[in-house]
Amino acid sequence: MYQVYILQSQKDKRTYVGFSEDAEGRLKEHNIGKVKATKNRRPLVILMMEECKTLAEAKIRELYWKSGGGRRKIKDYFIKGFPPIQKF
Repeated sequence: MYQVYILQSQKDKRTYVGFSEDAEGRLKEHNIGKVKATKNRRPLVILMMEECKTLAEAKIRELYWKSGGGRRKIKDYFIKGFPPIQKF
């Protein structure tokens, strides 16, 4: 099982989208500086997580959240609030 996660930097309030088999473990890696893309934006918190059955599904969902439509939806969530964790 894979998770697609959306992180928010507490430093600059920007978001980061990724996927992993262990989102909590991956968050720890982000927060200790092992991930180059987020090293200077620590600390990070998980805003939303989706569970996917396969790697292919996780990649598709990650690409969606990184697209213009996905980014607009993230922006809407900041205004309206985030839904509970979704399972696909």
